[in-house]
Amino acid sequence: MSQRIAVLTGDVIDSRKVDDRTGLYRLLDDNLAELASLHGGHGDRFRGDGFQLALPRAAPAMEAAVALRAALIEHSEPGQRWDARIAVAVGPAERGLAEADGATFVASGRALDALAETAAHLSLTRLNTPEDPGLVLLVRFIDDLLDGWSPYSAEVIGLSLRHDASQQVLAERLGIRQPSVHKRLRAARWALLSDTLDYLGQRLADEEHTP
Repeated sequence: MSQRIAVLTGDVIDSRKVDDRTGLYRLLDDNLAELASLHGGHGDRFRGDGFQLALPRAAPAMEAAVALRAALIEHSEPGQRWDARIAVAVGPAERGLAEADGATFVASGRALDALAETAAHLSLTRLNTPEDPGLVLLVRFIDDLLDGWSPYSAEVIGLSLRHDASQQVLAERLGIRQPSVHKRLRAARWALLSDTLDYLGQRLADEEHTP
């Protein structure tokens, strides 16, 4: 199998209710740029609250989706919840990532349209690969997990995704005590989430090199 890319297409849920649109758009721009730089990809925001992130490798796709949603939830306005629907598609690279064209981009866009008709906020489509019910369940698990996060949970998970650091280091970054970090990580189910993301990343990486 040839090199496979990942395309994440998303939109902010109920963005019309957001008071600080400028802050929301800046947050999206900053996080798309950070993830694109980290993974050598390309990110764009469009139609205000819509966005797309194309990655040259499939393996980090689900972690990037979680990082984007964590950033939105963390920075939610008081009395509101910022979150996004994100449709991840993995498939062949037919053109340059910046051109945003080809079957993988189309599949991601169609999957986002399908998400809008359901209660789900996260999906994974793998082109030219047999469907795996187990992976579908894992994506549903991650989606359900994120739906229960508070801004505090999202903040500590966002830091954990960006930094391979001890709980004490995370506590110092957050300005809180280590037991509080431990409590927030447990509430966010970080141990299970981390293992699940590692497994999904490895599965997608293995598929990139399967003939």
